[in-house]
Amino acid sequence: MGYMKNSTDDGIEYSVFETDWGWMGAAGSSLGLAAVVLPQPTPGDVLAGLGGITSVTRQDGDRFAAFAHDIREYLNGKRVEFRVSCDLAAATPFQRQVWLKAREIHYGESRSYSWIAVEIGNPRACRAVGQALGQNPLPIVIPCHRVLSAHGAAGGFSGGLDIKKRLLRLEGISVT
Repeated sequence: MGYMKNSTDDGIEYSVFETDWGWMGAAGSSLGLAAVVLPQPTPGDVLAGLGGITSVTRQDGDRFAAFAHDIREYLNGKRVEFRVSCDLAAATPFQRQVWLKAREIHYGESRSYSWIAVEIGNPRACRAVGQALGQNPLPIVIPCHRVLSAHGAAGGFSGGLDIKKRLLRLEGISVT
């Protein structure tokens, strides 16, 4: 996935933490959360997923303690609304529109790529919506896993279809 650089970098902090699903990571700037790494088998895999930012940043487990707690609760089946600030400074205007619209999809609900395209005023941009969601640096927080094809199929997911289907099942969403 990698880390999104932004023009206001005054120091990026990151954390690697364990969940029941595996090791995860988070990185952020003063603007907010900038990257989330989905569950991986090892802390090293998480660091690789953060895309090398750890060589120019500092680790700060305290900064992400509340987020790590919320992620653990969510992965254990509790309904969690992630109310963290997000650093989307490096997003294109189109990506920002798509990601903010996807963030409006509530726990246990799903929408289609075409729904997002219509909602952002660009009904023919279904494929572009999928591409923007594929670049989402904040999976789960920006719940792109809740976006399905028009026929209810899982579609794609940067973390892999297995984890997308697992997240959907966790929320009680059925997939064809």
